[in-house]
Amino acid sequence: MRSQAKRMRREMTPAERKLWHSLKAHRFQGLHMRRQVPIGPYVADFICHSAKLVIEVDGSQHGFDRHVEQDRARDSWFEARGYRVLRFWNHDVMTALDSVLDTIFATIPSNLPIAGDTP
Repeated sequence: MRSQAKRMRREMTPAERKLWHSLKAHRFQGLHMRRQVPIGPYVADFICHSAKLVIEVDGSQHGFDRHVEQDRARDSWFEARGYRVLRFWNHDVMTALDSVLDTIFATIPSNLPIAGDTP
């Protein structure tokens, strides 16, 4: 799983790369976002452990039935462990990044400590 995550970090999609650069630049409330993180049986595109937030950037293949079911199971797995999952389409990240960032920012609880991220 770790080698898969490492490969995914090297081979990020253009939308994932764009969002990653923005997440690093904004440092939401001082929280630490990580990219392509293995957690359980999955690799999260982006995760903030202290905010219990997983962010997924989906390509068009996620609109097909098989992927919808897999994404639903994946989201349920994260939610059962207390994480909130946000999903954005590649197109939205590429064309409406400010709106995507606003949604992410609005999701992060304002009462979190700024000390950083702990797994």
